[in-house]
Amino acid sequence: MTTRSGAGGDGGRESLPGERPSITSAGLPLRAPKPRVTLAEAYAQHLLNLLDHLGVVAQMSGRTFLALFRRPFEMRQIVYQMEAVGVASLGLASVTAIFIGMVMAIQFAFGLQKFGGMEYVGRVIGLSFARELAPTLTAVIVGGRVAAGMAAEVGSMNVTEQVDAIRALGADPIKKLVLPRVIASIVVMPVLSFFALALGFFGAMMVVSAQFSIPPGFFLSSALETVNLRDLFAGAGKTPFFGYIIAIVGCHYGLQTRGGTEGVGKSTTATVVAVSIAILIADFFLTKLFMSAF
Repeated sequence: MTTRSGAGGDGGRESLPGERPSITSAGLPLRAPKPRVTLAEAYAQHLLNLLDHLGVVAQMSGRTFLALFRRPFEMRQIVYQMEAVGVASLGLASVTAIFIGMVMAIQFAFGLQKFGGMEYVGRVIGLSFARELAPTLTAVIVGGRVAAGMAAEVGSMNVTEQVDAIRALGADPIKKLVLPRVIASIVVMPVLSFFALALGFFGAMMVVSAQFSIPPGFFLSSALETVNLRDLFAGAGKTPFFGYIIAIVGCHYGLQTRGGTEGVGKSTTATVVAVSIAILIADFFLTKLFMSAF
């Protein structure tokens, strides 16, 4: 028999094999405390999870590249994804670019006005938008929306076993689901970047014309004197890489989704965070690459 002591049962003594578990005063069995995890162990586990995700993404990238050369070519699905990624994102990209341009115009104009350098406002804004603001901000803001949608769509198909049905029919989920989204994002992101560049510059031009009395013609001509094709290529050259990151990360988290609708929500949240961080990290290395190349 198990001896009990006090109102709480056996005072926390673990039951021997064959004995009933100890009972607390609330009538619930006592559980052994979870082992404590040190900070170093927690960071090591996060690092291992990151390496695991990177390995899966690398394998998916290789399979996507190989699927590019296999028939049939999913042209209808690619066009549909281009519409979903590009046309559906025009509103968000437009509002973001216009107001970012207005804010940057006010900031630069107030700063340069103190030093008598108002004639440089158009040059600074044009150069910063062409090289950095238009491609990167568009990728971060639009990419979060697009990647979350991909993760939710593919994740819903995964938890409802539609992905398993594709495999059972002898088709490749990478070719059916991942490849059209990757191609569409790579093609559409440069277009969205140029669109954001034009709208952001237009918003900046209107603000400095209305508030600081800088003629739009002078603002435009001074910007065009500074921004050349090398600057445009340095900014636009990043956008295909950003498009690839958006699509491959969104599809990766979608295919890794488990646990029903709750898992879909977790995958969507993780996708937005991962895409934003990955774009900013890639932007640093791509900027160094293009600055040295151009």
